[in-house]
Amino acid sequence: MRKISDKSPVHYLGYFPLKSLMTRLQIKKYVDYFKLTNEFEYDLFELLSSLVYARSVNPCSKLRTFHDVLPYLYHEYNFSYDQLLAGLGFIGRNYRKFVELFTVQTNAIFGLDTDNTYFDCTNFYFEIDREDDFRKRGPSKENKKEPIVGLGLLLDKNQIPIGMKLYPGNESEKPIMRNVIDELKNSNNIKGRTIHVADKGLNCAQNIAFSKKHGDGYLFSKSVKGLPQKEREWVLLENGFTDVKDKKGNTIYRYKSCIDTFPYTFEFEGKTVTVQLTEKRLLTYNPKLATKKRYEINRLVEKARSLAMSQAKKSQFGESGKYVNFTDKDGKKAVVGINEEAIEKDLKFAGYNLLVTSETKMKDEEMYQIYHNLWRIEESFKIMKSDLDARPVFARTTDAIKGHFLICYITVLLERIFQFKVLENKYSSSDIFSLIKGFKVTKAERKHINTTTESELINDLSDKFDLPLNHYFLSDKQIQSILNYII
Repeated sequence: MRKISDKSPVHYLGYFPLKSLMTRLQIKKYVDYFKLTNEFEYDLFELLSSLVYARSVNPCSKLRTFHDVLPYLYHEYNFSYDQLLAGLGFIGRNYRKFVELFTVQTNAIFGLDTDNTYFDCTNFYFEIDREDDFRKRGPSKENKKEPIVGLGLLLDKNQIPIGMKLYPGNESEKPIMRNVIDELKNSNNIKGRTIHVADKGLNCAQNIAFSKKHGDGYLFSKSVKGLPQKEREWVLLENGFTDVKDKKGNTIYRYKSCIDTFPYTFEFEGKTVTVQLTEKRLLTYNPKLATKKRYEINRLVEKARSLAMSQAKKSQFGESGKYVNFTDKDGKKAVVGINEEAIEKDLKFAGYNLLVTSETKMKDEEMYQIYHNLWRIEESFKIMKSDLDARPVFARTTDAIKGHFLICYITVLLERIFQFKVLENKYSSSDIFSLIKGFKVTKAERKHINTTTESELINDLSDKFDLPLNHYFLSDKQIQSILNYII
């Protein structure tokens, strides 16, 4: 009588597009050069690629990855758990070199467009109590109190990742943008003019001066509330707007623009310098966003009024504290009062957004579209945090932490190349990761049963690449043809 096995008959196959791209990018021959100066007792490329594939099909801790995921990838590997940790530390120490390697090869094989580059930052928390030299307490995106690490990500014009920077969680995001762009241009010998695109959190005079100094341009959003009085008056003027409407005649958004010179003050060689820069400004107003913002503001105001009446402690107000004044009365308990001016200002400018650019000849619609492509970078962060479970992070050493994020970065990069360069953006990242995680086979006698759910994507790929991806039974030879296919 045949007995059940202590090993699952299920194997992952969904990582085949990433494996194919890794082969086409010719990464192995460059990773193997590290053997010349290091005495590895394992194959570094095999370790790196296996961790990327495992991350894509079933993201989990490195211990679970070794015991519960790697054995069920269809290809074999030959390294121990201790070697996995050692290899992770090595690639973490050298993560900039690996990012550069993938960027150079992506450019050589598929081409990159750095006319416009998109940049943003996020952070990842660690479930630990104490800080160290790398994991520091700072403003967390998830409002966590635990120590965090910051990650800056740079995308090319077509939303392909081309640069990554890791930094301690207590550091400002603004200088990171300059560091990443500098490293990218130097390592890839990029001489052409690029336009740096970023959100208002990275809009500062120093970053604008950096762009101008290097012969580049910029397109940033800017806080309307922080503008000088004269410019705020222009914002609220009703004349000059163009309305963009949907098919039913409802206004989607309104916009108007101007070109003028504006003062910027920044630090240069230890001195405070003020310069006049000519730039184009595009103001947009979104009625739906305005309604949403006003609702959120009024909720915070209600909370602030309620807490103010009970003379609550400052720490209890949270975000609603921006609508409150705390006045110290002769050294006694502080008196809490509502900041009506701040409330009126926020309600007045709800729904407005200002874009500023050095490209004075750029059309209004082009400015709007370029800036709104920033959501792609948010999507890349979402892939890291959701599809790849990059948080919370359980790695302990700084090198292992950097290695963990490098694995996540490479996985996102390969998925983006597959999505935009191979599939021409016909399918979403959610569709692609559903295939990667769901494409499995179960060993049954001499063949394998394909347990994948049918989808438009898998049928399309089967026809496009002439592969038996949607066959119910798969032989070992057919599986090898899938895994060895070069896109």
